[in-house]
Amino acid sequence: MSIQTLRLEEVSPKPRRVAIGVFDGVHLGHRKVIEGSQTVLTFDPHPLYTLRHDAAPKMLTPLTLKARLLEQIGVEELVLIEFNKDFAQMSAEDFVRSVLIERLGATHVSVGENFRFGTKAQGDPAYLAQFDEFETTVVPLVESAGEIVSSSQIRGLIAAGDVARADELLSYPFTMIGEVIHGDKRGRELGFPTANLAPHEHDCVPGHGVYAALTNGVPSAVNVGVRPTFQTGRGVLVESFLIDWSGDLYGQIAEIQFLQRLRGEKRFEGAEPLIEQMRLDVEQAAEICAARVQQS
Repeated sequence: MSIQTLRLEEVSPKPRRVAIGVFDGVHLGHRKVIEGSQTVLTFDPHPLYTLRHDAAPKMLTPLTLKARLLEQIGVEELVLIEFNKDFAQMSAEDFVRSVLIERLGATHVSVGENFRFGTKAQGDPAYLAQFDEFETTVVPLVESAGEIVSSSQIRGLIAAGDVARADELLSYPFTMIGEVIHGDKRGRELGFPTANLAPHEHDCVPGHGVYAALTNGVPSAVNVGVRPTFQTGRGVLVESFLIDWSGDLYGQIAEIQFLQRLRGEKRFEGAEPLIEQMRLDVEQAAEICAARVQQS
């Protein structure tokens, strides 16, 4: 049975076990909160895009990927609240009574220990626990290697290029999804044609460099950056060379799973040294991808 994705106003009340949170990344800590819940209640967009747009984070998971990840861990229903200025003014009591009790019919509510809600963040887990209409479970923050697992920590790892460590905390490879666009054909001229994605301004993007990755399941060498050797001025592109694959992906959706960073982005003195380095990158990426596929 596939997950249902619904807006809050489309939901009819019935007994539900509900986990509440933003859950960007659906990482190890989120999974502890969600465990045993049939319904996930989340916010779209991220609350900070409404409350403090300049402080809003780069997002780890677009909605389509978040829904798929939740489905994989057994969630049956994803309910979206449009976090607009009106909703931001809702009191904690109104949220509990009108959303959790009346609209959802919650019998059990699960949140992380740092969850806050209601105007001016006046509601917290202790406040939820005062209500007799449902049982409340408060899940402690999860640690890994002595650090709290959080979406902001994972964003920092990805920005630094440490996608392998991010993979450990997410429990899956960090993934970018987007439509393949036309580039400047530079890769094709060099013998390494690429499928190119232009990241959205709200997307979390790995630090500039070259990565081993799987693109639509195909072993790939991926460059993230601005291609300093040619100074195209086009801004950041994610360019994926699919190893031992031929075809046309223009206009299609590509899904890039980042496995490991190979090196940083650098400027080469012309095409020949760049081509030689790209050959080495492709060999290394192929080895890493083959090892990952064998593990799965």
